[in-house]
Amino acid sequence: MDYGRRVRVGDTDINVYSEGKGKLTVVFMAGSGVGCPVLEYKPLYRRMSDEYRIVVAEKAGYGLSGPAHSPRTVENLVSEVREALKAAGIMPPYVLAPHSYSGFEAIWWACNYPEEVAAVLGIDMGLPNMMAAQAKEIPHDKKRKMVDSHRKLMQKLSKRGLLDKLLRNRTVNASGLLDSNELTDDEKLTYEEVYYRNIASEAVFEESLLAEENAHKADRCGVLRCRSCMFISNMKSPVKALSWQQAARDYGEKCGAELHFVNEGHMMYTRIPDEMASVFKAFLKNLTQSKG
Repeated sequence: MDYGRRVRVGDTDINVYSEGKGKLTVVFMAGSGVGCPVLEYKPLYRRMSDEYRIVVAEKAGYGLSGPAHSPRTVENLVSEVREALKAAGIMPPYVLAPHSYSGFEAIWWACNYPEEVAAVLGIDMGLPNMMAAQAKEIPHDKKRKMVDSHRKLMQKLSKRGLLDKLLRNRTVNASGLLDSNELTDDEKLTYEEVYYRNIASEAVFEESLLAEENAHKADRCGVLRCRSCMFISNMKSPVKALSWQQAARDYGEKCGAELHFVNEGHMMYTRIPDEMASVFKAFLKNLTQSKG
């Protein structure tokens, strides 16, 4: 069970995986609770690594990285990945490809270090306006109880008993990768091992509790000013006041993003990787031509 290269960042190790070559470096950023990011996003990035250098830097508490020892603030999340990339000899500028929660990280990164971010490829990325709407409907005390309940469930599932088997398609196989042909048999075994290694990671629970704060920090620094291309799913909104897709439309209008709405779930990268890779490649080709 090994992939990538671990580099020391602060008091932990960050696992960095890279493949492919090209003038642009695309950095895939994991959504909250994605146990094995390097294999999770393989269906999409393997269709792009023929033209671009792709990188997956697994956050502390994820994949083969070490545990998190610093607060899971957006500043620390971004700082660790930036330091890990540079320690691995992978220098900016980068094209950030955030999934879900890491959308807050990508926005904050692009706003605070604009010289490092050439563009953003959103994979159903979390947006500050959606989190703000959620915060109005779900008080922090209620959120904490929800996180505590989720922690207890994950701790039970980590024992891999009957409950885990019953919930398999909502947990370890939520993205459908274990039933697909995207991973080899050995990779599927690794995927499961790494998933259960991280299923009760405290880093994930802390990220959840800090989601509102991290989203607010991303929002406070301004909308994305770099070019962006976003895929948005038909995922059910966690709040009544704002649909998931409407939040993306509203945000996209402010930052001039290229938006692609699809009737696929939050883990669309395992279901329509060919379509996504084709769109992202065309976007990046136009990006390089406009700058060339």
